[in-house]
Amino acid sequence: MYIAINRFKIVLGKEEQFENIWRSRDTHLNEVPGFKKFNFAKGSVNAGYALYISHSLWDSKKFFSDWTKSESFKLAHKNAAKYRDLYLGAPGFEGFEVIL
Repeated sequence: MYIAINRFKIVLGKEEQFENIWRSRDTHLNEVPGFKKFNFAKGSVNAGYALYISHSLWDSKKFFSDWTKSESFKLAHKNAAKYRDLYLGAPGFEGFEVIL
């Protein structure tokens, strides 16, 4: 299995707007081969930003990689650029292959 995580640093005061965008968006993941599970979580809030992650679980790295090149991926991310004012920098990606 493969775990894909994106970390988002969100401008303080914009948390509710960011959360609402995620609540209302269609991720198109349920239609994607190899997709297992998705989580969206809020972490710590400090003096500079609020931390969030998106966490998805896949049957393999190849399934995840195939999704990132798919029409479903494009649809899920089509409006991302119009919310740039919410972010402090680009999301940080981390990928993990499950060994146990």
